[in-house]
Amino acid sequence: MPVSTVKICGVRRPEDALVVAEAGADYLGMVFVPGRRRRIEPAAARVITDGLHALGPGAPQSVGLFGDQPLGDVLDTIDGAGLDCVQLCGDESPEYCRRVQERAGVIKVLHVADDADIAGMAELIDAYAAAGCTITLDSQVTGLHGGTGQSFDWSIAAKLAESGRQFLLAGGLTPENVADAAAQVNPWGVDVSSGVETDGAQDHAKIRQFIANARSDS
Repeated sequence: MPVSTVKICGVRRPEDALVVAEAGADYLGMVFVPGRRRRIEPAAARVITDGLHALGPGAPQSVGLFGDQPLGDVLDTIDGAGLDCVQLCGDESPEYCRRVQERAGVIKVLHVADDADIAGMAELIDAYAAAGCTITLDSQVTGLHGGTGQSFDWSIAAKLAESGRQFLLAGGLTPENVADAAAQVNPWGVDVSSGVETDGAQDHAKIRQFIANARSDS
């Protein structure tokens, strides 16, 4: 089953952003977490967001990724980079998310362990959804907030989808497996970073193929 929403993450260059937009992504993610190799400075991100806005209403929404950072820093970056949304990848509380929502939309990443309790994950999703957040389910890797290229047990996500929870599926997705993931899990959307890179750089052919495969009926 094709997904309705696709997010391409880790964008750092305007030329990559243009490909992401032209290929039909719904969200374009940029990393602002200190120490991450995909990190972009707000001024450089502003060039990208200005370019997206110039494309008109059909352009992807810009998303800034943060992880356990001071609220003031996040709010300043929203303004400086011209972000539409924020993706919070750490242990931010629902109240923290509500504070960010005064400035931008919020996607909250929940990390899924291999032995995750379905009922507990459902309660966590509900708590953040009640706070107005869109949810992303990603693999749990100690010390990292995401972008690891590692997947988790999709059967956990599938059971959560069957229970009526909506989320973006992330973690280890590639152009080759995204259609299978969509069929097995039936998520609202999918999110990719390393899966559309070659040698650490965004690969335009992979970006286009990922989006096409995610939306394919086959």
